[in-house]
Amino acid sequence: MWYDSPFRDPRNLTALRRAIRQEAVQPIRIMEVCGGQTYALSRYRIEELLPDTVRMIHGPGCPVCVTPAETVAQALAIARMPDTILCTFGDMMRVPDTEGISLQHLRTEGHDIRIVYSPLDALKIARENRHRQVVFLAVGFETTTPLYTLLLSETIADRRDNLSLLTSLFTLPAAIEQLARDPECRIDALLAAGHVCSITGLEEYRQLARQTGRPIVVTGFEPADLLYGIYRAVQLRARRETRVVNAYPRAVAPQGNVRARRETTRYFTPCDARWRGLGTIAGSGLKLRPAYEQYEARNRFHCAIQNSADTSPCRAGEIMKGQISPCECPLFGRGCTPDSPLGPSMVSSEGACAAFYRYRTA
Repeated sequence: MWYDSPFRDPRNLTALRRAIRQEAVQPIRIMEVCGGQTYALSRYRIEELLPDTVRMIHGPGCPVCVTPAETVAQALAIARMPDTILCTFGDMMRVPDTEGISLQHLRTEGHDIRIVYSPLDALKIARENRHRQVVFLAVGFETTTPLYTLLLSETIADRRDNLSLLTSLFTLPAAIEQLARDPECRIDALLAAGHVCSITGLEEYRQLARQTGRPIVVTGFEPADLLYGIYRAVQLRARRETRVVNAYPRAVAPQGNVRARRETTRYFTPCDARWRGLGTIAGSGLKLRPAYEQYEARNRFHCAIQNSADTSPCRAGEIMKGQISPCECPLFGRGCTPDSPLGPSMVSSEGACAAFYRYRTA
């Protein structure tokens, strides 16, 4: 297979490991800002190969993990309404609200909640159920937002009035900037998500590197991708270079996906967004433009946002800042497991807690 060579070739991995050890003379804290990278780091036990001077911080790059509890509560409220069908990706089924209730709980009670594999599946369901309101729980980052623009385009062309989106959409640069400036976080360098940059391109990250004074390396998800990204981050930091390196050129073009960005701008506009565990971050979200607000489920169902205090003992916010590891959370592996998650970071396979539970406690 293509991924067996050279991206998993033991000789390449050994060479990269040796290069990192030679460069990493001074301590360095590197944050990966993608849940897929967090998963791969744990799955391939890459952190165990690194010298003690290199510490990885598992950032907030999983949309399931950062979708706020009030959005989950709104989804629950809509799902309870008569003649509604709520559609969602599978991971969101088990994310609890502040009271520990999830969509999975409501589904067992008989409410019509359906797992879909594509946003367009929701359109098919709406066409088949003309007398019922269908709501798609639209969560994600820059990678999934273009799919929602396609759903909106098809819905508008279809003149369909029984389909809406409950949006919880985030963009990474503003969150990265806040974390980089947070004194509790102490980040020296960043690994940027290759699949996100394949949409956004590199310019925002070049600006981000200049603003934060941190080097940023765009990486993929194979073992060699991650080790090479870590190597370049260590190298840039040692040379005091605050710039962006594209270490994933086979997937990321400097300009990104121009059409996807254009369609996103057509339907969505930036807004402040509340991140679970991190609070509200200015300019880090996307909401529907006024011309398309009728397709926002909050407006259609008069479901106002209620920012409730999260009293859960889950310490996901501290984990995402690198203040503690998942194993240091008092709930980890005790009351909170992938089968019975008490916090969102244990739900998705890309959450730091779920990855640690599966690969670090074996």
